[in-house]
Amino acid sequence: MRKFRVALTVLMVMVLIASPTLIACTGIILRTLDGATLVGRTMEFGFDIKSDVLVIPAGTKYTTLGLNSDKSGFTFEAKYGFVGANAIGKSIIVDGVNEKGLYFGAFYFKGAAQYAELTADNQDTAISSEEVGNWLLSQFATVAEIKAAMPNKTVVGTFVKEINSIAPLHYAVTDATGASIVIEYTKSGLTIHDNTVNAVTNNPTYDWQLTNLRNYIGLSATNRETVKVGTQEIRPFGQGTGMHGLPGDFSSPSRFVRATAFANNALPSKDVNEGVFRAFHIMNNFDIPKGAIRESESKTLMDYTVWTSVTDTTNAVYYYKTYKSQAVECVDLRKALVDLKSPKLIKMQNDFPIKDRTAEVK
Repeated sequence: MRKFRVALTVLMVMVLIASPTLIACTGIILRTLDGATLVGRTMEFGFDIKSDVLVIPAGTKYTTLGLNSDKSGFTFEAKYGFVGANAIGKSIIVDGVNEKGLYFGAFYFKGAAQYAELTADNQDTAISSEEVGNWLLSQFATVAEIKAAMPNKTVVGTFVKEINSIAPLHYAVTDATGASIVIEYTKSGLTIHDNTVNAVTNNPTYDWQLTNLRNYIGLSATNRETVKVGTQEIRPFGQGTGMHGLPGDFSSPSRFVRATAFANNALPSKDVNEGVFRAFHIMNNFDIPKGAIRESESKTLMDYTVWTSVTDTTNAVYYYKTYKSQAVECVDLRKALVDLKSPKLIKMQNDFPIKDRTAEVK
């Protein structure tokens, strides 16, 4: 067992060294006692990705390969309206929910993501990696539908000037029934993993993350009991001893372990309101302040939590807060879609509201 752990640690270090910059996004899934499924996630990046909230009505038309100046793919019309956060000022949803309660989240997967080459033969089925969210949210209501549809499309990489590369992503999808998957494109092709532990982060692949959990099977929310060693009683120092050994750094494997531990040991929530409240508190554990993660060659490129979202898949409500604000806002999608004929952009709040209670002393 010790040799296995050493080998696994060496492999993890090799993967992290070989991989370029890792963007530190973290996602969890919670389920309430009244049957609702909630999805929480953080969005980390090395710069402000200029996100706002887009509300897209059914009937909106798209043509894939939109960032490719030379080629176009296939055209589709939205069957369902959806809402979510965009990126780099474009009409590309990287995190959101549709009116049927289907959640989609894009997570950075740099170093592992590998897509098909765009050719004349696959152009009619090609969709670029950054556009997958628009397609899935607009066309599908359930995870089962997506499992059936993904093999019929070709995901390719298109150069995105804002990140100076293609968008290297894998995708987390959860529907209103609680079914959840992680979709990955690697050198092995398309793999769709069932999200069995209610967590997702970045590199390495999802199955590797599950294997790594074997190093932490002793973690527990319950405090350790006093043990006897020889004739000596060894008592725990105090609270939190059950989670002793929980990794606290910001690397993707460590965040995956923490996300799994927190999501699966969360107190049960009686309803959506309580669940959303608890989901945001859990996501606070993954909040990365500016300065904690830096690129060695850059004095300004620092990963930080640009925004955090919690999605209520039962009622199709999208909640979020930003790095600059910390105040939770929401969009009730089904209400927002009433009489909406064209896409609507809602600016994310970017000030820091403070309520001054001093006057109440008098």
